[in-house]
Amino acid sequence: MINQTESATLALAKDLISRRSVTPEDAGCQELMIARLEALGFVIERLRFDDVDNFWARRGTSAPLYAFAGHTDVVPTGPEAQWQSPPFEPTVINGMLYGRGAADMKGSLAAMVTACERFVAAHPDHTGSIGFLITSDEEGPSINGTVKVVEHLESRGEKMDGCLVGEPSSTDLVGDVIKNGRRGSLGCTLTVHGVQGHVAYPHLADNPIHRIAPLLAELCAQEWDQGNEFFPATTFQISNINAGTGATNVIPGDAVVVFNFRYSTEVTHEQLQQQVQAIIDRHNLNHTIRWNLSGKPFLTASGALVDAAKAATQKINGVAAKLSTAGGTSDGRFIAPTGAQVVELGPVNATIHKIDECVAVEDLEKLSGMYEQMLGLLLT
Repeated sequence: MINQTESATLALAKDLISRRSVTPEDAGCQELMIARLEALGFVIERLRFDDVDNFWARRGTSAPLYAFAGHTDVVPTGPEAQWQSPPFEPTVINGMLYGRGAADMKGSLAAMVTACERFVAAHPDHTGSIGFLITSDEEGPSINGTVKVVEHLESRGEKMDGCLVGEPSSTDLVGDVIKNGRRGSLGCTLTVHGVQGHVAYPHLADNPIHRIAPLLAELCAQEWDQGNEFFPATTFQISNINAGTGATNVIPGDAVVVFNFRYSTEVTHEQLQQQVQAIIDRHNLNHTIRWNLSGKPFLTASGALVDAAKAATQKINGVAAKLSTAGGTSDGRFIAPTGAQVVELGPVNATIHKIDECVAVEDLEKLSGMYEQMLGLLLT
């Protein structure tokens, strides 16, 4: 049976999910959260950058400052007819809340707000400060969201001591995995230039596919590092290869390869770029290259925030959380460089971005309890 406190989390999650906030739209989600936070005494700054709505909220003026971070935007639904219930009509079926954003991450946002409501009611004069950094640009290009809010805070010397990002970190049970870091992500688009011609007259052409093949073999075989106790070894993956005119008798003029590194703290993006360039140079290729650094790796070692997260998951769900740096990038990559401790703790991630995305109603209540426990450990 769901009690009144639990129903508050579920009701807010439903209200958020019902808003069609596909990136970069917020669709009123942030105003819904703002109204709840203002009632608790948070001071709100609405921060719109280009087409992206963000807000920063703070309760208290003293240190330490611990913040919640998250996003109201969601990915597109895919074919809505394939959902068992409409993706923006939150529906509970057999204890599971269905809807786009249920797990990633409107459920977390609801849990954050209700956790704060209970914590402030019990501790109106808590020590330190609580912050909320909310964006609607996490699922999109991520250029006018968290990164811009962090720059705004840094410009006036306002720094978080720690930040909990509500990304769906859990694997089997809510709270079984806490992300205390992320690998860096470095992308590259490499174009090898040849000379187009007829396949019957290869001496009059220069086939860029033939030229690039040995290079790719060497890149795939390269060991970039061996990782460390927190990170697996750096990985290199090719995601796209494009060449040819579509005709079977034409040697193409260019071959384009897109690849990505997910890299550990054992190597920098500059070192990876230098190593790749050195390998390319050995193959004597006419080429152009374009790099895209999506995020540097970060790691939060044991400390107040990690310890509070581990203690909260143990108390609320009886699980000894595993610390992990696996997975993709998150907005934590913009917050960690400020010196803040960063962890990610959220629902089970099995259905994120899928048709019939869902989260267990019971897990939302547990997650809210974990967040409240963390506030108590950090700010009382």
